[in-house]
Amino acid sequence: MLKGEELKRYSRQIILPEIGITGQEKLKNAKVLMIGAGGLGCPVLQYLVAAGVGEIGIADDDIVDISNLHRQILYCVNDVGALKAVLAKEKLELLNPHTFITAYPVRFTPGNAEDICGAYDLVIDGSDNFGTRYLVNDTCVTLNKPLVFGSIFKFEGHVSVFNYHDGPDYRDVFPEAPPSDEVPNCAGIGVLGVLPGIIGTYMANEAIKIICGIGETLSGKLMTINALDNSTSIFKIGKQQRQTQFTNIITMPATPTDELTMNELNKLLNESANDIYLVDVRETYEFEDYNIGGINIPLYELKNHIEELPKEKKLIFCCQTGQRSKMAIQLLKPLYKGEMYSLKNGVI
Repeated sequence: MLKGEELKRYSRQIILPEIGITGQEKLKNAKVLMIGAGGLGCPVLQYLVAAGVGEIGIADDDIVDISNLHRQILYCVNDVGALKAVLAKEKLELLNPHTFITAYPVRFTPGNAEDICGAYDLVIDGSDNFGTRYLVNDTCVTLNKPLVFGSIFKFEGHVSVFNYHDGPDYRDVFPEAPPSDEVPNCAGIGVLGVLPGIIGTYMANEAIKIICGIGETLSGKLMTINALDNSTSIFKIGKQQRQTQFTNIITMPATPTDELTMNELNKLLNESANDIYLVDVRETYEFEDYNIGGINIPLYELKNHIEELPKEKKLIFCCQTGQRSKMAIQLLKPLYKGEMYSLKNGVI
């Protein structure tokens, strides 16, 4: 039951017919785990606590660094050097004393993943590395927990809902992680400070819809947002035919027929260049800075150009690291029946 002060606190939300008293009580009874209390975790946590989620767990072993402050808006200069999970709990309890918050200032590992996730109904992944993302996903699949996912890269963000109502999971979009030395991070590549706020707010919105059972979620869809040109796209994703049992697995091997090495591509170009159609799916400014030829269709615009892709040729996608090109194949599989390959490890 909602208390009198809670009715007043959430009144602007309760008057929405889609929420009402029933929806607000669902929020109060919900148990949500947030993986990561950084750029994405900060807005997600603030909005879910403000919305009245009854119980929240925060898993993050990192400490606040001054370089975090341009985007991790829950913290201030005086917090530098302190544990994010502990700080977030203290600050969020001031925002809403009706939310019970548990801090897990430990690294999320195969040894504790199921124990931490097991106590919650919904998991939200705001982590910043592939190893944790796969571990979170596989744990949610094992425990049958819905997962709200978000990620950011420079000016671009992704949002989706995985493992919900028998929908696809993270591995259906990204079957394997790239080698750790080929993955760019915020420290090396940069990120626009407001981007995690935009993406994190969408993630919180998806969580509220799942909890309240309202609206249409991003299950079976991947939403991409480019803050530089204000473009937004939604791609349909489906479950792939593959093994779905995991035992603390962090990576899976790629399907060999889906990838080509640079040497294999050069051999094909030398032998039968007319049979190859090379598509660079990076952003235009990346393509103009350096490319290995072919045409440039940014990943988020592929859907609009599908009719231009020749089905009689070998379609080869390339990007910076090989990740966006693999994603291009996953996104086009339901729509394109031609032969497709990803350039392994990218153009550099």
